[in-house]
Amino acid sequence: MTRKGQALSVLLVSTLAFTVCFMVWMMFGVIGIPIKKALNLNATEFGLLTATPVLTGSLIRVPLGIWTDKFGGRIVMATLMALTIPAIWLMSYATEYWHFLVIGLFVGLAGGSFSVGTPYVARWFPRRQQGFAMGIYGAGNSGAAVNKFIAPALVVAFGWTMVPLVYAGVMTVTLIAFWLFSHSDPEHLTGGHVKFTDQLKTLKDPRVMKYCQFYSIVFGGYVALALWMVQYYVGEFGLDIRTAALLAACFSLPGGVLRAVGGWMSDKWGAHSVTWWVMWVSWICLFLLSYPQTELTITTVNGSLTLHIGLNVYAFTALMFILGIAFAFGKASVFKYISDEYPNNIGTISGVVGLAGGLGGFILPIMFGALLDITGIRSSAFMLLYGVVWVSLIWMYLTEVRRSDFMGKDTAPAHVA
Repeated sequence: MTRKGQALSVLLVSTLAFTVCFMVWMMFGVIGIPIKKALNLNATEFGLLTATPVLTGSLIRVPLGIWTDKFGGRIVMATLMALTIPAIWLMSYATEYWHFLVIGLFVGLAGGSFSVGTPYVARWFPRRQQGFAMGIYGAGNSGAAVNKFIAPALVVAFGWTMVPLVYAGVMTVTLIAFWLFSHSDPEHLTGGHVKFTDQLKTLKDPRVMKYCQFYSIVFGGYVALALWMVQYYVGEFGLDIRTAALLAACFSLPGGVLRAVGGWMSDKWGAHSVTWWVMWVSWICLFLLSYPQTELTITTVNGSLTLHIGLNVYAFTALMFILGIAFAFGKASVFKYISDEYPNNIGTISGVVGLAGGLGGFILPIMFGALLDITGIRSSAFMLLYGVVWVSLIWMYLTEVRRSDFMGKDTAPAHVA
């Protein structure tokens, strides 16, 4: 097989593997609903349940980035997938809340696959195509949407315990396909002497800290909302689980598959311009999504007039669709920053930035649940994200936009944080 053919094969089979891993990682977003009902969990406990796999998938990203640089993406990805299969299978036998939390930690290993595949895929392509290639691979985020199509049907037909059994079988088949059609290149191995502590030292670079903050929104926010939206639709609009999952996929699907478009845009116009507009679009969507269902009573000359202000299910879904597109573009543009500025250290930096994004995906669902328990306002989740986006806009303005003469594809902002 030619070098180009190997690169294409690696890209396709790695994207498939990442899609399945992400599907497994987001499993609690659907099966968590019947589990919540069976165990009588409150919103905070439900948030912790859905977020537990995200914690492991986040923390493991840093060492996985090191191991990928040192041993190669093929062996690391295959080993990671193999380790998750027993945990996925055991999930169907869990009965207590702590069972789900403990097993969820092991299932969460699947979420670390991003930090393996990103440098593995990127090194098979020339620099001018790396943004697009990483975008294609990152489209595996659409596994969150695949989960919303498959899991509800299995839950309704056979009960939630069938979902982990089917997913374990899918992961096994995917592992075999990945090993058969992926390739290794010894020239891609770098960073053999990098240590975990050395990698964390990259956080002293203010640019890395900034990219961590950006990614905690576009990826962490994506993961958190992908986990949260099915139960949000059920509670806010009174939908059944299948309809709720279908509408929630309107956010998850574009948030995954359009990442490749974001990679192409970042290659063409630069990571800075794409990220800047992503933040503004996200800010507008989250402002509108934050407004709670409100009954406003006005005293008129003819008596009291009551107005209802709030998003209906159609307007809400349309805004979530736009937000998903923005997040997809943003996930690609952040990693374009990394491939441009750290070409010889992609695995290390992507591991750190991926860790920050994953921790955002872990912390946010718990905060969503806590805010709901405290305020009783479901849209408080969007209020929180709205505030976080404000931080990114201000940070980006001070460090990049204010230092640029104008916005355009030929402008090279000064990356000073």
